[in-house]
Amino acid sequence: MATQLHLSLTPDAEARLIAKAKACGEEPERHAEKLLSSALMSTSLDEVLASFRQAVSDSGMSDDELDSFYEGLRDKVWQESHPKKSA
Repeated sequence: MATQLHLSLTPDAEARLIAKAKACGEEPERHAEKLLSSALMSTSLDEVLASFRQAVSDSGMSDDELDSFYEGLRDKVWQESHPKKSA
């Protein structure tokens, strides 16, 4: 069962919603529903990086060690994708 909400928008926000909905060929209510659903379903950068940040913290690596590690990986990938040509 869907929940109905009643929102108060500033005149500027309402005008923008109407304009964007019209550009998409939608009613403002449907466009607002899609925008809200999309915002609620998206994952924040903090959520995406949480496990990586925890792994880095657990590794005990210093910032310099981490920089060196990733520079080495970057260089290795570059070398593999740009092999030296024979003369």
